Amino acid sequence: MHQHAEYGDQYIDGAWRPSRDDAGSITVLNPATERVLATVPAGGAADVDAAVAAARRAAGSWAATTREDRLTLLARLRDGIAAAQEEITATVVAELGAPVGFAAAVHAGLPLAVATSYLALLAEHPFEERIGNSVVLAEPAGVVAAITPWNYPLHQIVAKVVPALAAGCPAVLKPAEDTPLVARLFARLVHEAGFPAGVFNLVTGTGAVAGAALAAHPGVDVVSFTGSTTVGRQVAETAGRGLKRVALELGGKSANVVLPGADLARAVNVNVANVFANSGQTCSAWTRLLVHQDQYEEAVATAAKAAAKYVPGDPSDPQTRIGPLVNAKQLTRVRGYIEGALAEGARLVVGGAEPVPGLPTGFYVHPTVLADVAPDMAVAQEEVFGPVLVVLPYRDEDHAAELANGTEYGLAGGVWAADTDTAAAFARRLDTGQVDLNGGRFNPLAPFGGYKSSGLGRELGRHGLEEFLQYKSLQY
Repeated sequence: MHQHAEYGDQYIDGAWRPSRDDAGSITVLNPATERVLATVPAGGAADVDAAVAAARRAAGSWAATTREDRLTLLARLRDGIAAAQEEITATVVAELGAPVGFAAAVHAGLPLAVATSYLALLAEHPFEERIGNSVVLAEPAGVVAAITPWNYPLHQIVAKVVPALAAGCPAVLKPAEDTPLVARLFARLVHEAGFPAGVFNLVTGTGAVAGAALAAHPGVDVVSFTGSTTVGRQVAETAGRGLKRVALELGGKSANVVLPGADLARAVNVNVANVFANSGQTCSAWTRLLVHQDQYEEAVATAAKAAAKYVPGDPSDPQTRIGPLVNAKQLTRVRGYIEGALAEGARLVVGGAEPVPGLPTGFYVHPTVLADVAPDMAVAQEEVFGPVLVVLPYRDEDHAAELANGTEYGLAGGVWAADTDTAAAFARRLDTGQVDLNGGRFNPLAPFGGYKSSGLGRELGRHGLEEFLQYKSLQY
């Protein structure tokens, strides 16, 4: 085994510079082998101060660039992401444990699609609008702090940083401590694209230290955070005291509602794939399958059969559909939810909390389906963030809507019906930000974000660009 990489630098003001903080380092593990991949600096207040200062120095000139100048640089960055697809895939397989096929398609492919979409959006966005005797100017909202999670590490970076840069805002990125290596790769691609110094800065560190310092920094104008609802509340409080703009993409407990007359087998199979993808570490996953009571046992049996196709294994093997969880803490958390549900009387359909045989190392958990779950159980109310699906019966459509809306979250969901008009009519009753009808595909141009405790603001598409703009009216 080769020596792991030891990085001591942050990307600040257009160059890799030694960390100014002596808070030690963050150890990056491969969650499948539990081997050390690398260490990166645990940046703190000093690195954050330097990064924000660099962004503030760059803000005026970057805001004044033409649309064409920004398009040229962002196109180079997009081309860099395209050229680095294999390296991105290998990096995410290593530090997140995502199966290589999924990593290539989603962890590498989706950021490329999103970066590409923002080239088209920037090219056509109306930064000036005539309204009566006023001209309304859309101007950059200022220095952006982007605080990103580990579960879709490059997608979340691109979904924040690229529209911020497109809007004319400089950015400081604080990536999750579990997956900083793909963030360093992204910083290298930004550097190679030739952006002016200070327009993009990277500080690795913990959320409690670097993330908190960034969210509270008086030199930051906009905070865009993706993570847990608990931390999101803290970020919102901090941002509120500084009267900063804030965008929060938080937890979810999304419902997939199968109405009578729908293709039940397809709905259940797609639901299982949705929950087990990325080892269930998806905020928008349909972790609650709602089916009519008359179809309940059929749905449970179909889910069990579908789940059997997901055998935990080595994420670098192209045959593997489900890899490990990201770290030991998440493994304990997910097993705890499964054990808690069984103690409360849930029925174990497949899976369970026992160690996965044949995989003595790695943070592996059994893909799990639970039935006979009461709607008020923790496993039906709280975000597990693992490959755990609960199946709930409903009596009629009103009951289905009540159950679907009966958590604090409202990020995503699915509705299946005999036709899309029926599905759409029911989807209007759901307090949630995105609903897929009869398996409708993810659309990177549509706004992504939540109702209720799932957050504030939207990412992706035109709405994602507008999060980083503020408006000035000139009256004539």
